[in-house]
Amino acid sequence: MANEAKAGKLPPQIPFIIGNEAAERFSFYGMRNVLTNFLVGYLLIDLAEPERQAAAKEVFHVFVMGVYFFPLLGGWLSDRLLGKYRTILYLSLVYCVGQALLALSVESKTGFFAGLFLIALGSGGIKPCVSAFVGDQFDQSNKHLAKLVFDAFYWIINFGSFFASLLIPPLLAKEPTVITLGEATRVTLDTPLPRAAFGVPAVLMVVATVILWAGRRRYVNVPPTASDPHAFSKVCLTALTRPGGSAGQPGLALARLGGVGALAALGLFPWLGAVAAICLALTVFLVFAGGGVWLQLDRARGHHPDEDVDGVRAVLRVLVIFALVTPFWSLFDQKASTWILQGNAMTLPGWGWFKSAAQMQALNPLLVMLLIPFNNVALYPALKALGVEVTPLRRMGMGIAFSGLAWVAVAALQLVLDGGEKLPVLWQALPYALLTFGEVLVSATGLEFAYSQAPAKLKGVLMSFWSLSVTVGNLWVLLVNATVKSETVSAAIGRAGFGVMAFQMFFFAGFAFVAAAAFAVYARRYVVADYYRKA
Repeated sequence: MANEAKAGKLPPQIPFIIGNEAAERFSFYGMRNVLTNFLVGYLLIDLAEPERQAAAKEVFHVFVMGVYFFPLLGGWLSDRLLGKYRTILYLSLVYCVGQALLALSVESKTGFFAGLFLIALGSGGIKPCVSAFVGDQFDQSNKHLAKLVFDAFYWIINFGSFFASLLIPPLLAKEPTVITLGEATRVTLDTPLPRAAFGVPAVLMVVATVILWAGRRRYVNVPPTASDPHAFSKVCLTALTRPGGSAGQPGLALARLGGVGALAALGLFPWLGAVAAICLALTVFLVFAGGGVWLQLDRARGHHPDEDVDGVRAVLRVLVIFALVTPFWSLFDQKASTWILQGNAMTLPGWGWFKSAAQMQALNPLLVMLLIPFNNVALYPALKALGVEVTPLRRMGMGIAFSGLAWVAVAALQLVLDGGEKLPVLWQALPYALLTFGEVLVSATGLEFAYSQAPAKLKGVLMSFWSLSVTVGNLWVLLVNATVKSETVSAAIGRAGFGVMAFQMFFFAGFAFVAAAAFAVYARRYVVADYYRKA
């Protein structure tokens, strides 16, 4: 067990966790921010141009879905078997192998996609653990410092992302040598640059793992609950299956309906793809089963302690919040796919170091690093002085609305491009600024909010669901993309006078505004809890 921090003091082990996160985020975003352009310019070069862009976008969002799906596994390993530290360490090693495999497989689809799978497993598996691990280092005596550390945690994430977004894309800027043999086209990678674009992130992931390991003797390690008879899943199962006399079992019927819906969703894999169909099936089942548990949860009382039943209810209440945040993630993650593809059709500023539209991604973390201290030092105190209480839920709701504004702006740019006019890529700075402000309000706030709303033994579960909301957000993207491929839908879009990309942009903007309104309605009724551990 690590040394406890003195009352009211910042835990001395926090710098190790933050240093690990900075290097890991450089690794992840360095790889992620060149992924779309690498797929289009190298790995999928055998496809025709329109098909190549659509395929690259699909691969990107399937990968992101995987990254945010595997937190379910990481949360379970952390809470039930390994604890947070060992889960992070072991899956970081898997992560390192995946990054190395990308660098070694730039000419092999099989090897490259295997590397993406291992990165999704490693990166996704540690996600619910790292932020919860930060929270575990605090107690009631110093919890007032937790928000500052969560903000610093999010700031350092973007510190790593900024330098990755700025420095890695130029490594892909050199055009590959294309050799045409008859009707077949293949790419000869006679330059080391693609390997370097993935090799540098691989080295940084090794550094991140070493930093985490170096602080091993200092951490507060909350032990897992391996044989807990009152675990989240067991309470839910009891609630669904325990008879309720004359009241019947409406919750169980709802859960069974979710099972039927999940099977129907699996049948959509020829249209959506296997990964998207599996995620859709899981989402459908969780929505219906969660509703069923809510209806019958009190039936678990007597069989399980009241505090465990109340803990499940607390998680279910927060899941509604998470569901309403999913549209935000559908907008946010497309900045590394749809916005890059738009940027590729725009003109670069001609600066010597600016070699790729993907480098516009650096604006996002740079603005985050500026906005987090600005909000805490200037904006929030100013609003409070005016009598406006800036609660976490209000921040998150406004963040969703700002993401919608960002997509109105980027859609307006697309209309100009569709009209045949060339635009400088720097015009994307406005939508990036709006989207980043929304991100700070939603994501930085959501990390601390999610941790605070769960009882101690359910923190990993809740953090897993927070990550799963990102998977669902990317699922919306794939559903919309699959829909617009229909000749009927694409013809209707054309008759309305829009290009497909512009139509999708306006659609996602409207999606965000509807979600923001629904979020505001639910937030009015939500009672905020406090589940920080006692000193």
